Amino acid sequence: MLIRETFPAGAFQCNCTVLACGDTKEAVVIDPGGETQRIAELVAHYDLTVRSIIHTHAHLDHIYCTRDVKQAHGGEVCLHRGDAFLYDGFAMQAAMFGWKVQATVPVERWIDHADRITLGNRSLEVIHTPGHTPGSVCFEVHDPDAGRLLFAGDTLFRRGIGRTDLPGGDSKQIVQSIQQRLFTRDLDTVVIPGHGPTTSLGDEARANPFVRA
Repeated sequence: MLIRETFPAGAFQCNCTVLACGDTKEAVVIDPGGETQRIAELVAHYDLTVRSIIHTHAHLDHIYCTRDVKQAHGGEVCLHRGDAFLYDGFAMQAAMFGWKVQATVPVERWIDHADRITLGNRSLEVIHTPGHTPGSVCFEVHDPDAGRLLFAGDTLFRRGIGRTDLPGGDSKQIVQSIQQRLFTRDLDTVVIPGHGPTTSLGDEARANPFVRA
């Protein structure tokens, strides 16, 4: 059984998730863009041990509270190396909005396509889906009770895809990533995007106006 709590976090309402193995209580925090108090409450409520802090990409709204979560709960900070320039440029990203931030904590594990991130008796598969950013990834986990879940970051939304007009974005690449690395998977998979409501791979393959199977 998986424990999953997903909630909008921060000024940009990034979907942050606390995901844990119900048997071992080992957890990952996905895209901590805010709501550090809520994360702390969930960790305490379920008596969790945070093993990893994982990121679908390194835009400001998905890494904003990584330092705070790391300092409060530990966990290995994970990111794809393609987004190192964005992670290292955190202060510059924040300055665009007039925000002052502390320096990022070091990335402790550079993840790549087909890597596995252990979650107690479960594991998350890393799917490299460049396009929104060079290092954008999705995370897929299979749970006998919940089925397949895909944490898609800003690659795929309900009836939308991630913007590609920011540094490192590539409009052709994001379509290729979705068609070749997402729509070729189990279409019953539930998609938890980086923002907005959940959907499924099948629904998006049939009805997403920006990219169809």
